[in-house]
Amino acid sequence: MMTEIIGSKDCGNSPRNRFAQHVAITLETGRIEAGTVSDAVIWQRPTGAVVQGFVALDQALAGGTACKSVTVGHAISHGRTGMACGETVLSDGTRRRFCHVFEYTNTKGNCVAVIKTYT
Repeated sequence: MMTEIIGSKDCGNSPRNRFAQHVAITLETGRIEAGTVSDAVIWQRPTGAVVQGFVALDQALAGGTACKSVTVGHAISHGRTGMACGETVLSDGTRRRFCHVFEYTNTKGNCVAVIKTYT
């Protein structure tokens, strides 16, 4: 099933905002890419569980529910932090709102060190 992606208008000329949006979409669709997060990434999940490391993050996402669509309402980035929020519609029709807050490994904002997810 192909996931419909509806991006934020915040991303216009901002590569950093587009990157925050991209990482949020990969988290929501379960397709994280090497290089977007550090090998030692820490993901603080809404349940309170903590996932550490790229491999563990990739495995945790692989067990997720397929989604029909991801709509990113806002994606912003400044300094060493970024955020993207929106709504995901799962394959069974369930709607779930999300907010991912990112701490980057550097001020370029091109690699994520910490993810805090809120639903």
